[in-house]
Amino acid sequence: MADGITISFAPVGRGGSGDLVVFAGDDLVLGSAAREVLGSAGADLIARAAPGEKFKGRSLSALVLPAPAGVDADRLVVVGVGSEKDRAKLEWPVLGGFTAGKVSGRPARVVLDWPGAAVTPENAADFALGARLRAYSFDRYKTKKKPDADDAGTTALTLMLAGHAQAEQAAAAAAAVAEGVTLARDLINEPPNVLTPEEFARRAAALTRLGVEVEVLEPARMRELGMGALLAVAQGSAREPRVVVMRWNGGPAGEAPVAFIGKGVVFDSGGVSIKSAGGMEDMKGDMGGAAAVVGTLHALAARKARVNAVGAIGIVENMPDGAAFRPSDIVTSMSGQTIEVINTDAEGRLVLADVLWHVQGACKPKLMIDLATLTGAIIVALGQDIAGLFSNDDDLAGKLHATGELVGERVWRMPLIPAYDKAIDSKFADMKNTGGRHGGAATAAAFIKRHVNDVPWAHLDIAGVGMSSTASEINRSWGAGWGVRLLDRLVRDHYEAR
Repeated sequence: MADGITISFAPVGRGGSGDLVVFAGDDLVLGSAAREVLGSAGADLIARAAPGEKFKGRSLSALVLPAPAGVDADRLVVVGVGSEKDRAKLEWPVLGGFTAGKVSGRPARVVLDWPGAAVTPENAADFALGARLRAYSFDRYKTKKKPDADDAGTTALTLMLAGHAQAEQAAAAAAAVAEGVTLARDLINEPPNVLTPEEFARRAAALTRLGVEVEVLEPARMRELGMGALLAVAQGSAREPRVVVMRWNGGPAGEAPVAFIGKGVVFDSGGVSIKSAGGMEDMKGDMGGAAAVVGTLHALAARKARVNAVGAIGIVENMPDGAAFRPSDIVTSMSGQTIEVINTDAEGRLVLADVLWHVQGACKPKLMIDLATLTGAIIVALGQDIAGLFSNDDDLAGKLHATGELVGERVWRMPLIPAYDKAIDSKFADMKNTGGRHGGAATAAAFIKRHVNDVPWAHLDIAGVGMSSTASEINRSWGAGWGVRLLDRLVRDHYEAR
């Protein structure tokens, strides 16, 4: 059970209680398994009731009826899956999320069947994944809870299909991914007075129970390593920074790991270059990249992924006190390069610079992917449905794009050209931390690229998708946990040992 939902699998059968869910296309024809469970009376009821309820079987529509005599159920829920063309591009997690929303807080048997359907164990697992993600809520700080359509008690789904045993096995891995997304959402949704850098590091360290090796770097060790850029961001806060390095060794011994790096600014006031008050409360989510990395390592370890993976997060709070770093300060990153600070609100790239450099040297990865709620500019460019992708490697960029299309966490590749790199040249240091108003997401990526050597690397700017998320059938949370499903599927399809 996770966040108000339980999911089990069973063969198709007529006995049971609670709601009964069947699927129909735009012709209202049911599959053979649904007809077996409902009998002729159920099919006739749907045909008679549909016109009056204006139900035409459109994709992601529903008809809810009292169950007819002879059917062991309280309600009959008919979910539309649309035309043959609609069904060809069906996203199983979305269907699972929509269905879970229609039976929220109730027991329900779901007949995974319609004409022409060939439901694989992987399809059923994805359906279950979407249902789990839809059931998530974050209300731990509410002292008076009001039941509504999406959180009224426990949803208990029994998915009925041929090959249910194989589907249950496939769903176990999907449940591990759901746990990773849930962990990331919890971290993003926490208030900053609770999720301090020290507390964030403690929660990441809890992955040791899954077999993840966790190393926590405190300020003294960061100073020894020369992490001057990250430490500069943290120096205005009363809360000490942390760097956490997590290692999952599930692949062949000695094989270079894949590495994921996350920006973990637990609260971003902007520092001396302080943000405006309106919307500043959202800056508790400026650690969405780090949350995704922790969630991904949880997912990989929980499903025993056959891969060596590293997750590294830089955790700081950016605050403006008398010790805070200032515009015109010059700091030295771990790479030895000097950085003129133009704007203290361009702090995330300073954090990433040192963590990326450390991972390159200490972990010798085969590739690096960083995730960061980095720039408002990427939201202007791409909105809140697609993340920006910058990369020095066409193959890695192509894999990320294709994987994003598969799982519905989409990315769009943005340019990295010499002009953007030139824009961050400084008169007084090796570089400055912002390239000005124009092309802000691209010049930020150019800054990060200066702290990457020849390792294949991709930077995902997730400012639009990582927090204050657009509601969907699989997410009703302010923090979506975006990136966990993308990275897990990328590993599963391309980097796990076969």
